[in-house]
Amino acid sequence: MLSKNLEKALNDQINFEYYSAYTYLAMSAYAEEMDFPGAANFFKVQAQEELDHARIIYNYVFQKGGRVELEAIKKPRVSYDNILDVFEEGLKHEQMVTKRIYNLADIALDEKEHATMSFLRWFIDEQVEEEESFSNLVKKIKRASDSLANMYMIDDELATRTYVPSIKASEQA
Repeated sequence: MLSKNLEKALNDQINFEYYSAYTYLAMSAYAEEMDFPGAANFFKVQAQEELDHARIIYNYVFQKGGRVELEAIKKPRVSYDNILDVFEEGLKHEQMVTKRIYNLADIALDEKEHATMSFLRWFIDEQVEEEESFSNLVKKIKRASDSLANMYMIDDELATRTYVPSIKASEQA
């Protein structure tokens, strides 16, 4: 059974994961508008992953006998200076998600909620990958930003990203 404190924190994270999906869809729309369909694809896939994360936590709360409470989703940012700005914001967003996941782990550790600590380990590992992915893309875009041809090569690379449910998400299906 989850404590009320941990249940609330997990509910906050469920809602934040939905907000993250919404944020990435807004980034996708911006990229599409700026004629970067590959980047738009990248962010659509990212949004799908965030929906998976929300569903995984949602199912876990019920598995532990808790109650899920969904809240209104805040409007995401919809305009950016350029495509680099979008990816830099994506990196900042993932860094914020990491802090939130760490906070959940801290609560679980303080409460000696071992099952939740185990559950969150996958999310902690996932955040290492997310931050690395965004960080590498930001570096790559910065290096290529002086050449439109190079930017479109990166965009073509981003177009190849496909949605593949994580093992954790497919276990929840």
